[in-house]
Amino acid sequence: MKKIKMNKVTYILIFFSLIIYSQDSNNDNYIFEGNKKIEINDFTGAEIDYRNSLSKDPNSTKALYNLGNSQYNSLAYDEAIQQFFRTQKFSKDKSEKHSAFHNMGNVYMKKKQYDKALKSYKSALRNNPSDNETRYNYALAKSLIEKEKNNDNKDGDKKNDKTKEKKEKKSSDNNDEKNENGDNKKDQENDDQKKNKNENGNNNENDETKSKKNNDLDNTQQKENRAQGRLSPEQVKSLLEAMNNQEKKVQDKINAKKVKGVPSKSKKDW
Repeated sequence: MKKIKMNKVTYILIFFSLIIYSQDSNNDNYIFEGNKKIEINDFTGAEIDYRNSLSKDPNSTKALYNLGNSQYNSLAYDEAIQQFFRTQKFSKDKSEKHSAFHNMGNVYMKKKQYDKALKSYKSALRNNPSDNETRYNYALAKSLIEKEKNNDNKDGDKKNDKTKEKKEKKSSDNNDEKNENGDNKKDQENDDQKKNKNENGNNNENDETKSKKNNDLDNTQQKENRAQGRLSPEQVKSLLEAMNNQEKKVQDKINAKKVKGVPSKSKKDW
């Protein structure tokens, strides 16, 4: 059996064990031709040869395994997983099972499904606990899982921090708006009080002015009345004479009534 080492995955060197079965007395010509094409990177041609071999023996673990390798190199990862799964299912050889599980883990690593890769490597180690490449890949998959968890926790913390910051900002904005409304309300109340005070002051001034005017008017009228009640000497004399004349006329009328009402006395001779 022959191992092929692959290049980088992410930033860590990882060695993939892609096993290609060489020709022996039990292999048919299709597997032999397919292996030759794998060596020159003719993965499509190799896949055709391996399928032709499977058409003769559908459960051939050698054809299934090598078909999975060619599909992996063609980036047909899901199809490759199916072939490796069928290989370990039909094989009774622990070495074949180990290689199938190992390469299945490699495909999951390429797909960044590290949890599934870890399980595949674990199954491979059950069949060959001493394989260093499998042990290395198992440790790598485990470390990548831990890294993803840490990143998820950091992202969760960042999200929580952003949510908390957003809530605090909203609360602060609400408080600012509330304070601003309170200040505006207070200013409005102060303005209203000032306006009322000014209006009351103006009303008081108007009342005082009006009262003053009324007092001035009353004083003026009183002065005029006093001025009108003050008579000249001639007027006083005329008034007294008129009163005397009126009083005399009244007295004369009274006297006249008295004279008229007295009965006359006459003697009668009998």
